[in-house]
Amino acid sequence: MKPLSSLKVALRALQINKMRSFLTMLGIIIGVGAVIVMVAIGSGAREMIAQQIASMGSNLMIVLPGATTAGGARMGFGSVSTLTSDDAKAIKEECSAVKAVAPIWGGVTQVVFGNQNWNTGVNGTTSDFFDIRDWPIASGRTFTEQEITGAVKVAIVGQSVVENLFGTQNPLGQIIRIKKVPFTVIGVLSSKGQSPRGDDQDDVVYIPLTTSQKKVFGSALPNTVRIITVQARDMESMAEAEKQVNDLLSQRHRTGRGQLPDFTVRNLTEIMATAEQSAKVMSLLLGSIALVSLLVGGIGIMNIMLVSVTERTREIGIRMAVGARGLDILFQFLTESVVLSLVGGLIGIGLGVLGAKITSSFSGWNVLISYWALLISFSFAAAVGIFFGFYPAHKASRLNPIDALRYE
Repeated sequence: MKPLSSLKVALRALQINKMRSFLTMLGIIIGVGAVIVMVAIGSGAREMIAQQIASMGSNLMIVLPGATTAGGARMGFGSVSTLTSDDAKAIKEECSAVKAVAPIWGGVTQVVFGNQNWNTGVNGTTSDFFDIRDWPIASGRTFTEQEITGAVKVAIVGQSVVENLFGTQNPLGQIIRIKKVPFTVIGVLSSKGQSPRGDDQDDVVYIPLTTSQKKVFGSALPNTVRIITVQARDMESMAEAEKQVNDLLSQRHRTGRGQLPDFTVRNLTEIMATAEQSAKVMSLLLGSIALVSLLVGGIGIMNIMLVSVTERTREIGIRMAVGARGLDILFQFLTESVVLSLVGGLIGIGLGVLGAKITSSFSGWNVLISYWALLISFSFAAAVGIFFGFYPAHKASRLNPIDALRYE
């Protein structure tokens, strides 16, 4: 029997029992749809984490005041001041694996422009900070060395601050007041989006570090900084840079043998890579669970095909009596099971794409529908049809024509 003739016979046989054929395909439809939705959610999560990693900057570490104890983090954030501008300067000058350093000192306060006011984070830093964070200036410029050393009152604002304070006005050259101190806006940052913690990174104002220390926030100890941001030369230098920073600060802070250091160095790249790996594992886990539905659907196909072979035993005998070979019978029943799987796979793809979009719109999650996921799930459905349809088809092809004709 020719393949086209086998396909026509298979389609006619499936059309005779439409409801049973649909119920048989239901397992494949649910399985393929579930695989696509799960993979889309997992891929969306991985892409979001990758974007957040990129937004943080590359090869990044932060040095925080306070120590990490065996019982958990004890950062002393805001209550312990153990880091200074001199520490940042020493790291930059003495750690060969470090490319750039940017100390930060600031806090949250009200920023006023005209009759508009907005509570936001105001951080003092250096111009290296924007290179470390890979954060380009959308318009205007960054700080000059003279502005930093001279504690000049200039500011660079984020996009959220622009929207809430200036509206449609051009912020460049405008005067804003931070704790009643006038600042001239010299730059606007490009949009950065949310941080890995979900914070709005664009809701921020940056001013020179010395201006923040001397004219806005002050500090009980001179040159105190809240965080030191450190960028290693490359990914391979991360471990060496971390060791050099730890050794240098331990020496500068006179940390004795067996004593806990009064600072903490955190490798952000490793933290974010771990988060990305967790999302990948979760995606694989969800996809594997969804694949189980496909296997269950394949078992359903095998069950129905065995019933079909039993019901059509006499038909098989008649075909063999008029010249059909065992291979023709095998090919016919195998075609029926594959058609069930492929049609179910196509319907499942449509429902999976629709389900992923609905999930995204209702939950706000990022979903990423991959053509590879569609192709793999469809191919897997076809493979399920062949695998689970082979045994019933083989059983039909091995029937004795005489016994099949006598079957009632």
